[in-house]
Amino acid sequence: MQGKNTVVGFIMRYAVAIDIGGTNTRVALVNENLEITDRQQFPTNPEDPEETLGKIADVIKGYDCEIVGAGMSCPGPLDLVNEKIITPPNIRGDWYHLPVSQKLRDMIHIPVYLNNDGNLAALAEAVAGEGKDYRFVQFLTISTGIGSGFVIDKKIFQGAHGWANEVENTIMMQDGPSHGTILPGGIEAISSGTAITVRARKAGLDVKHAGEVNDLALAGNETAKKIMEDAKVHLANFIAAIYNLVDPDIVILGGSVAIKINGFVEEVEELVKSKVYEAQRPFIKVRKSTLNEDSGLIGAAYLAFSKR
Repeated sequence: MQGKNTVVGFIMRYAVAIDIGGTNTRVALVNENLEITDRQQFPTNPEDPEETLGKIADVIKGYDCEIVGAGMSCPGPLDLVNEKIITPPNIRGDWYHLPVSQKLRDMIHIPVYLNNDGNLAALAEAVAGEGKDYRFVQFLTISTGIGSGFVIDKKIFQGAHGWANEVENTIMMQDGPSHGTILPGGIEAISSGTAITVRARKAGLDVKHAGEVNDLALAGNETAKKIMEDAKVHLANFIAAIYNLVDPDIVILGGSVAIKINGFVEEVEELVKSKVYEAQRPFIKVRKSTLNEDSGLIGAAYLAFSKR
């Protein structure tokens, strides 16, 4: 059994963090210091939630410790008000419109709190990452897609209907590029890793990922330079709009594009400064995430602890 940790007069409490992805599901046991003490992973059944939720329940029932609750991330879009999955593209069938929190709660008999991966990663940044010393923390992940979360005083801002920071379809370019379900000119279709790669391939470049497009741009390829410039400029436009709208203390960028492409975050920050009032410029902070791929799990655990 995992998780037993007692000291004279003190019993360590734990939360469970759950990340249900389209391919794999992760379950982690996290202590009050936000340290992951156990983690398990298994394939997600994309058609049948009963199998996946049953495996999650079995893992949790095997923990021999006091668990205060579970935080859970599922593919969106989500109905966060009623704690339901809606119609995500990467899981389907009986997952659609499933009241997933209540379903798992009935199986494990502890509180379960649902949120999306962008919000939970933002929460992790606000409590354990680059945003831990700030009140208003905006997070954006620039990776396969673009996810987002906004945290005020260590609490996720969800909006009136739970749709706050579902930013991927925010239109930034008239008649712009599109892919999948992203609307033409949506920020995800311009600045995500997928967008950069897809646009490069459509232009005839032989590339496997956004890093290779950036390498070609640095080598002087004009097509690659234009694609990378579009990605940075429109992302900076979007971040400048965020500063004008909600005035965050800090904007943190995570995801493979932001973290792995040298100078990407720094260049975006300088572009943002050029797109706001001069009086705002000293307050512009665009920083690279220092948390790893476990940020969503840390955020999910903190969410459960915060509900005690």
